[in-house]
This record gives sequence, C-alpha cells and structure tokens, in this order.
Amino acid sequence: MDNKETEFSRIIREQKATIYTVCYMFSKDKEEVDDLFQEVLVRLWQGYDSFQGKSDLRTWIYKVSLNTCISIDRKKKRRKAQPLLEGVDLFDKNDADNRQTDLLHERIGRLQAFDRAIVLLWLEDMSYEEIAQIVGISVKNVSVRLYRIKEQLKQM
Repeated sequence: MDNKETEFSRIIREQKATIYTVCYMFSKDKEEVDDLFQEVLVRLWQGYDSFQGKSDLRTWIYKVSLNTCISIDRKKKRRKAQPLLEGVDLFDKNDADNRQTDLLHERIGRLQAFDRAIVLLWLEDMSYEEIAQIVGISVKNVSVRLYRIKEQLKQM
C-alpha cells in the first residue's frame, strides 16, 4: 500500500463513526446503510486528491457524506423502491429511552433530506457556522431553518 492509501485508510478509521451516523440518518436497514457507507467511501476516495484543506477534514467528510446520501435518497425516491426488509428494529422497544429515540428518528426521517442533514449536524453539536459551511447556506439561514424544523417536529 502506498502512502496515499495508508493515509486515506487512517482517516477513514478515524471518521468511520461520522460517516455511519450520516448514512444511518438516511436508512435504518443495515444492508442499505452499508451500501451508503461504501458509496461514501468511493466518493471520498475519488475526491481525496482534490481536497485542498481549505476546510477542516471532518467538515469535508460530512459534506461528501451528506451530499452522497442526499443524492442517493433522491434517486431512490424517484424509483419509489421499497426496502426488502421493512420494520427492521435496531433498538429494544421495551426501553423508554429507546422508544423516545425511535420516535425522534421516525420524525426526523419524515423531514426533507436537506432538513434531515441540518438536524443531523446540529445533533452532532456542530456550530451554526460549521453547518452553514457544510450545507452551503448562510449562518442566518441555518438559524431560521433549525427554528422551522424544530417547530415542524413539534407538530408531528
């Protein structure tokens, strides 16, 4: 393995949880999450040489991950494909905290893909500035969108 591959492998090991978190927001099916993860890795590898370090590496990984998942999500909705395994349960339904988490994930899953991305980044404790940089909107727009998203989630 050459130096580039070694460095890329190290980065992926360090950022694996970040990538899986993004993928998990777009599917609850383990196989589909794994497919999303693999597609994100391909896109990260394809763009690795062009990463210029103008932003934080983690920010770039979030941006590529989100853009990849949003793109695949849009294509999937156009095809109107149904997952093969419906009702896959990743949490123990007997635990009250897990029921709350499931409810939150279900509600977030009903949001538009762009709004889901913003909520994900906010739940990852990113600043409004970081969120704005990743999704490509102004900081003020992040603030307004988050307020509207929270109101929308309350109404569900």
